[in-house]
Amino acid sequence: MIKSMTGYGVATSNFASAKYTVEIKSLNSKFLELALKLPKAFSDKELQIRNDCTRLVERGKVSLVFTVEYPEGNIKPAAINKSLLKAYYDQIRQSAEELGDTGSNILQLALGFPEVISTDESTASDEEWQVFYNTFLQALNNFQTFRQDEGRVLQQDLAMRIEKILSLLAEVEKLDPNRIPAIRERINQLLEDNVGRENIDQNRFEQELIYYIDKLDITEEKIRLKSHCDYFLKTLQNEDANGKKLGFISQEIGREINTTGSKANDAQIQQLVVGMKEELEKIKEQLLNVL
Repeated sequence: MIKSMTGYGVATSNFASAKYTVEIKSLNSKFLELALKLPKAFSDKELQIRNDCTRLVERGKVSLVFTVEYPEGNIKPAAINKSLLKAYYDQIRQSAEELGDTGSNILQLALGFPEVISTDESTASDEEWQVFYNTFLQALNNFQTFRQDEGRVLQQDLAMRIEKILSLLAEVEKLDPNRIPAIRERINQLLEDNVGRENIDQNRFEQELIYYIDKLDITEEKIRLKSHCDYFLKTLQNEDANGKKLGFISQEIGREINTTGSKANDAQIQQLVVGMKEELEKIKEQLLNVL
């Protein structure tokens, strides 16, 4: 069973009059790209969260946001270090006067300096962290469920497109038996028209024809193409199915399709090959979003 790299999950919990929310969403990426936003009180838990994501999320461009909403009566305003603010303010004003700059917003600049404004965010208790961590696990579970649901849709689409390729291959197999005799007749007629039947060395002609026809034979390509398609469908059903492995199989499918088209020397078969290539391109696009 495959899973999509696109996912979304959210969970909320209440503890000590506060509301904890964890939201996780992802898009496709070759590697794990994690953008993590934690409240300052839980900053010491960042490594644990990252390790869990590496193990459970695996791949994708992931945004993970933890938020805490406190009741209005529990909100603590930010504190301003007035003495530090005045020191910064005086230095900026003095520098501005020396440089002849009278348009600077000195107060705004001073407020932006380090440690001028601080918030009182103490380290969270073990009990509080456990509630928050359980909320994270619930959001992650919802996220994985979303991925599995999306994966089922992707799996159905991929299987349908492989079946289309196999259907087109069956049409190729119907046309193939008539292809070599037609090529033989065409070459023979070409020689008769340009050289004359009486001037054709039949032994030499047969030798050259065998060599030429052998180069146009697509029997092995048809067998390998069917084998690769069957393996693709079988891999889709495996518990450890993944996008990278399916991508490698699709590359092998593409090689056999291309070789069949280049060797066919038949307009009808080449049209069928074009149809296979169209389906394969859609498969490759979908595989970019498979975990």
